[in-house]
Amino acid sequence: MKFVYGKQDWKTFERGEENCYLMANGLGGFSSLTVTGSCSRNDHAVLMACVHSPNHRYNMIHRLEEVLHVGNRKVHISSQDNGENNGREEGWLYQTGFTYGDYPQWTYLVDGVEVVKTIALAQGSNTVGISYEIRNFSGKDVKLDVYPHLQFVPKGALLDKGQEFVIEGRRISAGGQSLFVSTDGTFRELPLRFHDSLFYAYDICDGRPETGCTAVNHVVSAEVPAQCGKLPLGKTLHMVYGMGAEPDHEPELPSMEEIIRGVEAYRNGLRKQAGFPDGTASVLAAGANQFVSHRESTGKKTILAGFPFFEDWGRDTMIAVSGCCLATGQYGTAKSILQTFMAYCQKGLMPNLFPEGSNAARYNTVDAALLFVLAVYEYYGKTKDGDFVKSAYGTMAEIVEWYEKGTDYGIKMDEDGLITAGSGYDQVTWMDVRVGDILPTPRHGKPVEINAYWYNALRIMEEFAPFGAGDGKDYGRMAERVKESFGAKFWNGGAGCLKDVLSGTEADGQIRCNQIWAVSLPFSVLSPERERQVVEVVFRELYTPYGLRTLSPQDKEFHAFYGGKQLERDLAYHQGTVWVFPLGGYYLAYLKVNGYSEEAKACVRRQLEVMDAALREGCIGQLPEIYDGGNPVSSKGCFAQAWSVGELLRVYDALR
Repeated sequence: MKFVYGKQDWKTFERGEENCYLMANGLGGFSSLTVTGSCSRNDHAVLMACVHSPNHRYNMIHRLEEVLHVGNRKVHISSQDNGENNGREEGWLYQTGFTYGDYPQWTYLVDGVEVVKTIALAQGSNTVGISYEIRNFSGKDVKLDVYPHLQFVPKGALLDKGQEFVIEGRRISAGGQSLFVSTDGTFRELPLRFHDSLFYAYDICDGRPETGCTAVNHVVSAEVPAQCGKLPLGKTLHMVYGMGAEPDHEPELPSMEEIIRGVEAYRNGLRKQAGFPDGTASVLAAGANQFVSHRESTGKKTILAGFPFFEDWGRDTMIAVSGCCLATGQYGTAKSILQTFMAYCQKGLMPNLFPEGSNAARYNTVDAALLFVLAVYEYYGKTKDGDFVKSAYGTMAEIVEWYEKGTDYGIKMDEDGLITAGSGYDQVTWMDVRVGDILPTPRHGKPVEINAYWYNALRIMEEFAPFGAGDGKDYGRMAERVKESFGAKFWNGGAGCLKDVLSGTEADGQIRCNQIWAVSLPFSVLSPERERQVVEVVFRELYTPYGLRTLSPQDKEFHAFYGGKQLERDLAYHQGTVWVFPLGGYYLAYLKVNGYSEEAKACVRRQLEVMDAALREGCIGQLPEIYDGGNPVSSKGCFAQAWSVGELLRVYDALR
């Protein structure tokens, strides 16, 4: 599927900054700009390289300034807001089209000169290719000047105007990093100049720094003389920028054509492997792979939680792996990820944050380990790989043992068989925001989804017992105890749904989306009638076409809007904000309580049609992290979120 945008999609400069593209290289690096080619965020970049996978990223080429000369006329075809006092580059006025399939293309028209710009990011390499096809029907001499705006700073950092940039042959060096260039245009070194007036509209609305700085030290040019109607009328300018394996290592740079062929072949392979008959699902299958990255510290694969902000986190990875890898047929990748987590299991817990350099891994999550057991179960369901289950059985048994007797962060099985977790300022579920000594959503006690995961983990171990040379009876007895306690203590008869947590506070009765996983998981901890009631309440109180609200609008603590300074954002983050990923749980639960009937599938397919609109808004071909809780119309937070994509892919997988 190719996404096509026209001038009506950037009727104003601001409209043109609403949507962006994303290309990822499988190392943690990426390329992302708006549909008008501008940077509306500090984290936008033509080339965001990753020098140590997956989280040590450098913003190398932030943006491209493009000046077209047609005879004596000089116009910017690039777009960029440079702040109130410095004006704008108004290239969007000349832009006639934007498309994104496997890579982005922009089309401009100025006085009979058509320019088609293409950017492509090489898979498995910190290399970006840029080309300009210039067709000259103006009857005048034409020249295109391209000024790459450089930063060479860690992702999210600000460029210091004291930083030196050095050009030596094909190498540009600054900040301990080197970038090499290959071009068939005219390369000319310029006196170093800094631009410190970039304005980031989408950072200021989130309370982040609103301005940025770039450096320009060279220009690449191409000339197309007047042809008087004779062919050929055009010329294509190629530019390839790439980093070596080491800062001083000069790489063998591929051609632009080689980069494009590689990208197309790779993404076509992903879509073919996934085999979805639905076009939207096929787009998401290719998009899902953008989150998969190599991790140097383990030598295996991992999943980045979201672009442009997040790293690879244990909880997010364990939720995303089923949809991003298993539903798309990437079984080897899923296995590699699960093996990584097995190696880092400690006291029955899976890391929420992997070790980087001298930093130790962090294990502050109660759900990642239980979700690991579920992921192994789903992997086995897809592959019947008994040898892997045997290799993972000891780790899974260790998880259950530690949860039963107690481990870090207050995680332990209580006398009623239910899991309790969290204490002090530790936030160990996915609703984990903490601002100083403020806990907007304290869920200390017995969270509903954790105990649903716990019940399922016990049932899985009961079923997997033969892989560990056991009979599973002890796991079965524990599961029965959990089921009895769960039904007796979590059911909220007055509301006809589940309590969110057992803590002895007012928070227990809040209607939240976490209860949906008690229904959607493979082993039912509730009766069919209660499952149906939960689905109905969740739909009535929390459902939106783009995700589930984290809190009922009827609750006094409900926040309808997400935005502003960090404290304002965090107070709303799980207090009504719509999250996309629980929508997967809702649809799977709906299908389950309706017996996966054709009528139920037709209903879900109809409701999923709106995802086509979601894929056009925000980050093209991706699903975001969140939307406002009151009126969810614009994506917010991370513009591309792994578990959002993964959970919806699980739904499409169930609809096959």
